[in-house]
Amino acid sequence: MAYQEWDHKVIQIRRVTRVTKGGKRFKMRAVVVSGNRSGRVGVGIGRGDDIAQAVIRARKHAEAKSIVIPMTNETIPFAVRGGTKSSDILVKPAPKGTGLVAGGSARIVLDLAGVPNAVSKILGKTKNPLLNALGSIETLKKLSQYEIKDYSSQEEKDEKAIQDAHQPTAA
Repeated sequence: MAYQEWDHKVIQIRRVTRVTKGGKRFKMRAVVVSGNRSGRVGVGIGRGDDIAQAVIRARKHAEAKSIVIPMTNETIPFAVRGGTKSSDILVKPAPKGTGLVAGGSARIVLDLAGVPNAVSKILGKTKNPLLNALGSIETLKKLSQYEIKDYSSQEEKDEKAIQDAHQPTAA
């Protein structure tokens, strides 16, 4: 996909050093979150001789490693908790009109994914934006592991309620 279809947000730029026999070599590392605000989002890391080169590489990496987030009724289908390394992220669905209640990298990931209503909390010990962004992606990956049925029309909701009412309960 082309860059024009995706929104990008740089969340971290760092100078990294490699020590060689002849001295130190400096490069720039950029961490970018890319999303199309329609359910696809990714986090990319890029290194380059200057900031612009690092950001371009990170954007390409983020688009290549993007994931699809299922949504129902303008939110995520169910609460999910996960993370990576020392990051621990909790994301819960929210009713329509709540907005996005999240902080740090989790907010950027959910915003660029196009989730309009959700509540998120960073529970881990780390304040590192890279680890929290990667943890948010790993948490949202858990949503696609389950089959999600959308009962958005009123007729389907009524049929579902009738089926549930007629099923015998275990005593």
